Amino acid sequence: MLNPEDRSSSQETTDTSETSGAVQALLEEVGEETQVEPAVYFGGLRGRTAVISGGATGIGRRTAIEFARCGVNIAFNWIDLPGRSITEEAARAELELQQLEVKVLAERVDVRDAQAVNAFIERVRQALGGVHYLVNAAGVHRSAPLWKMTDEEWTEVLDINLTGAFNMIRAVAPIFKSQRYGKIVNIASIHAFLGSFGVANYAASKSGLVGLTRSAAAELGPSNVNVNGVAPGYVRTHMLVDVPEEVVAASIERAALRRLPETADVAHVVLFLCSEMARQITGQVIRVDAGLLA
Repeated sequence: MLNPEDRSSSQETTDTSETSGAVQALLEEVGEETQVEPAVYFGGLRGRTAVISGGATGIGRRTAIEFARCGVNIAFNWIDLPGRSITEEAARAELELQQLEVKVLAERVDVRDAQAVNAFIERVRQALGGVHYLVNAAGVHRSAPLWKMTDEEWTEVLDINLTGAFNMIRAVAPIFKSQRYGKIVNIASIHAFLGSFGVANYAASKSGLVGLTRSAAAELGPSNVNVNGVAPGYVRTHMLVDVPEEVVAASIERAALRRLPETADVAHVVLFLCSEMARQITGQVIRVDAGLLA
């Protein structure tokens, strides 16, 4: 994580108490985003199908909504997490997508299970008439200093965040190669590029995802398949409540735009990368961090 004491004295804009209060408000309101206009200007997507892992919550859910607003049929998967059931949120997400008048397939599928992933992709292909876009948004965060990190905390994060994305990409690759078309976007993180305290497992998984993105782009490029990544900074999702308040405050102070990105900001970049406006972009990872690493 960022060192909360690493602040630029020449760019102070608020005192410590004001910053703390603002961050507390953000944490209390997490999930209630400021208004961001839907990305309705992306043409050429209507009638196609997007598969989104982890599409019941956070960035995955908002990406599904933005795709649906463009007329894209949606398939998403999820699993319940330790201490947090996702089932009700998945049901709400499914209903919201159906109200946008697109076809929806939502299933509980563990991305760590390769056979389950393969079967899910086949059901998507049969039910929704094909697969054209894949967004790997499934991810977990288990913070601990590496000398206190358990085998389970290491393995769970690597298996879901990295191996899960590999399983999803491997499952759609034959379809994309056969139809000579496909777009893949992996949701990485600025922690792939930033050494921070307590996130050895998370940073390793996201760094691996960057490498997977570039290798998959090289392998699938000859089949007219684009593979890119998006690396968000601290985004206003429920995952933010696990981040120490002083770390969030420091990130806002250091960000060039002095704010946190919304899930919609990330989703719009995903849609751009899946559009024909980005047809010459592959093997790239775009940071969406309000200039935190500028």
